[in-house]
Amino acid sequence: MSDDQRFGLSRRATLPGPLRLDGGALLSPVDIGYETYGTLAPDGGNAVLVCHALTGDQHVASVHPRTGKPGWWTRMIGPGRPIDPSRDFVICTNVIGSCMGSSGPATDNPATGRPWAMGFPVITIRDMVRAQALLLDHLGVVTLKAVVGGSMGGMQALSWAATFPDRVRAAVVIASTARHSAQNIAFHEVGRQAIMADPKWNGGDYYGGEPPAAGLAVARMAAHITYLSEAGLTEKFGRRLQARDAKSFGFDADFQVESYLRHQGLAFVDRFDANSYLYITRALDYFDLAEEHGGLLANAFRGTATRFCVISFDTDWLYPTLESRNIVQALNAAGAAVSFVELSSPYGHDAFLLDAPEMNRVVDGFLRGGRA
Repeated sequence: MSDDQRFGLSRRATLPGPLRLDGGALLSPVDIGYETYGTLAPDGGNAVLVCHALTGDQHVASVHPRTGKPGWWTRMIGPGRPIDPSRDFVICTNVIGSCMGSSGPATDNPATGRPWAMGFPVITIRDMVRAQALLLDHLGVVTLKAVVGGSMGGMQALSWAATFPDRVRAAVVIASTARHSAQNIAFHEVGRQAIMADPKWNGGDYYGGEPPAAGLAVARMAAHITYLSEAGLTEKFGRRLQARDAKSFGFDADFQVESYLRHQGLAFVDRFDANSYLYITRALDYFDLAEEHGGLLANAFRGTATRFCVISFDTDWLYPTLESRNIVQALNAAGAAVSFVELSSPYGHDAFLLDAPEMNRVVDGFLRGGRA
């Protein structure tokens, strides 16, 4: 174990493993980057695991060390928030495969002393959850008061409840799905091909040189469109021109929306690894909780004592409300306790990351023992 101080910000644990992955490989050791907030109660009953989305990380409520920006979910976590470190022991880990301290393609392969690159084994959402379970064992957390996440974080919450039902008392699943659709996979494949078409990708072996920034930026631009809604884009940008009075009749960023997407792409490459993007999107595409349980989603939750809260947004077309309803129907069929609500927001899929007082009210009431 490499970390001397188990609780606090910007921790990293090296766990011996081995971690058997769904693809058949054994990963050892297993590095986990994580943060904790608050204090674990003597009975261990106040631990809340927060799971991040595709491009998120463990810096959920603290300043990001690379960007200097506030944590990505300070609207949900903090004093007086639904997840309050004065009451809860909050844990957020960087998923394996990512690039902020956890084992992934950018970390060193112990067999060679060089970055894994594309030699890193392909991972799944369930593999991410198993790695988190190793960290919780290390921290002395036996049972979680709740696991909470949006988007890919919601998939982890579902996988936690299905894989370790005895360790999860409650699960909050926001703007998520139980499997990736063909459309989801298609958008991810566009992003992956953009990265791999960048000459600087070099088959994934670019560490020590220039990364494939252009390809990763395009991948981010394509994905970012799916996080927004048409109404939100129209309200924010419309067809307004960017810092000019007339069209240029060229291929500069004439429109504000073009400039916005280019900015999103360029900002992303400063904090994320291209190979990690390949690995995590592949994990998302492989996710199919029903397939893992005999083809029937209800089987994933049979006999569970976990309480569930499922939240969707009416303008989310990446993981639309129908996907949340499918989860709820499976939970009902399994006899699980579940609350469900569809919230109205103009912001599309990203609504769970933005100012959403109704979402906070629902989560707060659920975690305090009420129903959504």
